[in-house]
Amino acid sequence: MKLFGTDGIRGKANVYPITAEMALKLGKAVGIVFRNGKKTKTKIIIGKDTRLSGYLIESALVAGLVSVGVDAYLVGPMPTPAVAHLTKSFAADAGIVITASHNPYMDNGIKFFDRHGWKIDNETINKIEELTLQENISTQNITGDQIGQAHRIDDARGRYIEFAKNSINNRSLAGIKVVLDCANGAAYNIAKFILKELGAQVITLNASPNGRNINDNCGATHPELIAKEVINHNANCGIALDGDADRIVMVDENGNVLDGDFIIAIAANYLKQTNSLTNNTVIQTVMVNQGFVSSMNQLGIKTIQTKVGDKHVLKKMRELGAVLGGEQSGHIAFLEHCTTGDGMITGLKILDIMQKTQKPLSELSKVMTKFPQVLINLEVKQKPALESLSTLNQLITNAKNQLQDTGKVLVRYSGTQMQLRVMVQGQDKEQITILAQEIADHAKKVINV
Repeated sequence: MKLFGTDGIRGKANVYPITAEMALKLGKAVGIVFRNGKKTKTKIIIGKDTRLSGYLIESALVAGLVSVGVDAYLVGPMPTPAVAHLTKSFAADAGIVITASHNPYMDNGIKFFDRHGWKIDNETINKIEELTLQENISTQNITGDQIGQAHRIDDARGRYIEFAKNSINNRSLAGIKVVLDCANGAAYNIAKFILKELGAQVITLNASPNGRNINDNCGATHPELIAKEVINHNANCGIALDGDADRIVMVDENGNVLDGDFIIAIAANYLKQTNSLTNNTVIQTVMVNQGFVSSMNQLGIKTIQTKVGDKHVLKKMRELGAVLGGEQSGHIAFLEHCTTGDGMITGLKILDIMQKTQKPLSELSKVMTKFPQVLINLEVKQKPALESLSTLNQLITNAKNQLQDTGKVLVRYSGTQMQLRVMVQGQDKEQITILAQEIADHAKKVINV
């Protein structure tokens, strides 16, 4: 694939491929693929996060869609999982989200959902990409009243708020004080209302987007901020979302940061205790901490690992009928409710578990002991095939041999950024730090030549 990465298309805004010209062509291609000979008018939902460049991409996409006879329904700034839900709720043919997730504001991207709210499959991606890359895309003689229209959905926010509240059957969260970090992103005008309407006391941070401050030293990639504020406000916990609110990091009442592994472990343990964990199976990715796997084994819960990306997690969940899955980064899905990672619904589920068990988050998180882990994100200028770098592979093999069964070494390129990720886990923090740095230093030499 030339345009699509791990999760849609992503890059620097107003630089190929995230340009108005490409968005126009992409809108045409998407419209043609999802029309697919339909005689009735095709509907596509479009949401976005709070980046300045969202206007540029949105306008071009809409122009492309309506030029091939598709109606575009705009919902404005909206969490990615909300767009997935709204696509189903409005019986639309597809959903589009303009977002670069946790990336800085200078970047932007485009994600796609099918009519059921699932990430589009590779076959559909290939069709869209092939059409987009054609020099000229025909508007298929669409003229007169065949031309599509653009509409704005005014009650989209309220629909998602009610949907999220229903994920815990509108049970009261009275008595819980939460520090909420919206990352100046898509959930800035939604997340706090969900919590408040359920009775929680909410201290809201970073809910004043200006187009340039999304993810800027805040949100799920900077949980140290809510860790401090949870202590300052004597709160029961903290919730940090990322720019498009499809992932979550939490903080317990003592200021301890809980990543996706801890959150999934808490949910898995509770679901098993209540006989609600189908086949006693949880889906994770290869980035999972070995402490999670060890803890689940002790609880009699089977863990299955996929490639990185919630798209792969959801696919495996559907294949096996698993109800819970996610990533260490905080993309977590409860299949009963979600067709993609949903930070807000995940947060509600954990708060609901706290209420039902009457246990603080620090107590619930004891279900898992995390193995020491070092993650180095190395900026790269190019992405040569890792298997072609023999000396780097030898270093990786040596590190794995030293750790044996007590640790893990994973080296991979980011699917959304020009970065190489070097992750090393093990029981000796000093050892894994040395090993990770050796691999990263050597990678920098052989990749950025």
